[in-house]
Amino acid sequence: MKNKVLVYATYLALTTALISGFSNFLNKIAVTAIKDPIVFTTLKNIIVAVFIIGAILIFKKLPEILSLNKKQIIKLILIGVIGGSLPFALFFTGLTMTSAVNASLIHKTLFVWVLLLAIPLFKERISKMQWLGIGAIFVANLIIGGFTGFKYNTGELMILAATILWAIENIIAKIALKNISSLTVAGARMAIGSFILLSFVFLKGGASVVLSLNQTQWLWTLIPAVLLFGYVITWYAAIKRAPVTYVATLLVPATLVTNVLSAIFITRAFTLTQFISAGLFIFGAIIVIFFAKKSVAIPQSELEIVR
Repeated sequence: MKNKVLVYATYLALTTALISGFSNFLNKIAVTAIKDPIVFTTLKNIIVAVFIIGAILIFKKLPEILSLNKKQIIKLILIGVIGGSLPFALFFTGLTMTSAVNASLIHKTLFVWVLLLAIPLFKERISKMQWLGIGAIFVANLIIGGFTGFKYNTGELMILAATILWAIENIIAKIALKNISSLTVAGARMAIGSFILLSFVFLKGGASVVLSLNQTQWLWTLIPAVLLFGYVITWYAAIKRAPVTYVATLLVPATLVTNVLSAIFITRAFTLTQFISAGLFIFGAIIVIFFAKKSVAIPQSELEIVR
């Protein structure tokens, strides 16, 4: 049962990475088309929140929400505030100031911050061979083709701040997911976060920007929203079923997807460095996955498939 759940979590995490890779590439185009990054991320998150609320109703999770106790509600509010609002504003504002590759590289340091928090807090175990795989993935991220160096500007610092906040959110989510379904946690993150972002948009007078969006701009809002919906659903489902350090590590290869898309549509070249980076990503991911069953300790409560 343990291995079956871990395999399922692995597929979910790799699906999240694939979605994230496409999202990082398309978000750069989309946020440029919308002009206002706060309005863009707010509208996108509201659409996702509506999608998840619909899923909650379809899968009959409303009774679970109504039965939440005070501690569970506090955890969900923290997830919504720390993970669903401020980091989105920071990330997409920063994305307008740097390249998609740089943004993806910074965002994929998420697993480093998660490791630093989860290992001492949850006592999650990582084998020596998994550390080798993590090292390969980290090096692959550093030498990724298309990366011309950090500018150390405000945009990159904003993306780094967003990444650290998301790492903290993942720790809180891991705790909340012990006795709350992944769909409910995802719904809280997007609904609460969207409400905060929407309030901020109205306070700064962004309503006029929303009303002035044309069909093309709405399309560039909808496409990333669909990807974000897939990301959130698969990500939380994976975290519920496997150690957060394991899942966060498997998210890093998303940079490879972003880089391939950039090479095809932006630079129109795939260099030897990119091939080496791709090989390291694949090698590292295989090592981390292969040796996971020998190192991870999954509590019995997490072995149950979410109903």
